[in-house]
Amino acid sequence: MEPEQLRIFLAVAEHGSFTAAAKALFVSHSTTSRAVAALERELEAPLFLRQGKTVTLTKAGETLKPEAERVLMLMEEIKEKVKNS
Repeated sequence: MEPEQLRIFLAVAEHGSFTAAAKALFVSHSTTSRAVAALERELEAPLFLRQGKTVTLTKAGETLKPEAERVLMLMEEIKEKVKNS
């Protein structure tokens, strides 16, 4: 599990679309799709219900979302602490 995968996952969850998330992150749609697919393989669970061009979180996705937010926030806090030490 990589921080970039978590950022992409959160963007897709926020925007409800792989395309919109990709645009917001300035990455390609395929980069977004590959990152989420890799995360789903690693976690052995689907994270989104895909319905046409829109997506919604599965139970696993709902479980991951606050944890991903927490991990990324903690990483930022660590960077700041080290930078200011």
